[in-house]
Amino acid sequence: MISFYGRCLAFLVVYLFAAQYVSVCAGSFHKDVQIHWGDGRGKILDNTGNLLSLSLDKFSGSGFQSHQEFLYGKVEVQMKLVPGNSAGTVTTFYLKSPGTTWDEIDFEFLGNISGHPYTLHTNVYTKGTGDKEQQFHLWFDPTVHFHTYCIVWNPQRVIFTIDGIPIREFKNSESVGVPFPKHQPMRLYASLWEAEHWATRGGLEKTDWSKAPFTAFYRNYNVDACVWANGKSSCSANSPWFTQVLDFKGKNRVKWAQRKYMVYNYCTDKKRFPQGAPPECS
Repeated sequence: MISFYGRCLAFLVVYLFAAQYVSVCAGSFHKDVQIHWGDGRGKILDNTGNLLSLSLDKFSGSGFQSHQEFLYGKVEVQMKLVPGNSAGTVTTFYLKSPGTTWDEIDFEFLGNISGHPYTLHTNVYTKGTGDKEQQFHLWFDPTVHFHTYCIVWNPQRVIFTIDGIPIREFKNSESVGVPFPKHQPMRLYASLWEAEHWATRGGLEKTDWSKAPFTAFYRNYNVDACVWANGKSSCSANSPWFTQVLDFKGKNRVKWAQRKYMVYNYCTDKKRFPQGAPPECS
């Protein structure tokens, strides 16, 4: 069987000789992203481009974006979140297309007062409409060590994983009239910003600016995805994520995570959906 690195080398050769759409290998912050806002608050911290920090103070947050756009892929990074009193802060890692009818796939970490857990907020937008939130309290402290957060996005599903454990699967339910993000290429983003009006207990807990600057760290940025170029794309059939499904063990892990750690699920919100859950929830 051809190794992952062997496939990446083959794809690179194809690109150099044919200028075709290729798969991207494990990356470097230096060559694969740009810190596109924050006026110096985002920094690449090593020569190899493996470690990056984003900071937030009372004047501004910061963020980075990938140079390339993707239509399907597996994107992951390791993150260590703001420690201590992080109320009002939001640390993110997500995919998003441009425009007013955008697609988006979110990991958002909502800070909290010291001693209380972060809330992991996940969502999927299609054509500018989201409202598909699931939220979790994690089974570890995400501020002590780096943990790996991954999005698998293929034509049939979106899978969110943490340290290889799937916590959510959003399936393509176009057959029952539910839009699915499959037509718009998306860029990869990360940010640290202030949202004290809603992020922590609905805005009840405000940001303690005496603790600023707040800093989160990102490392081991890794993308194995289809790069959108010249209005088209093509993906290698050898990419396992392109047809990835959850096996019996994976489905049980999702059930475990949702049973023990989920704190909000739009599918069970009867106030929002008094006539019954959306069709993709069945």
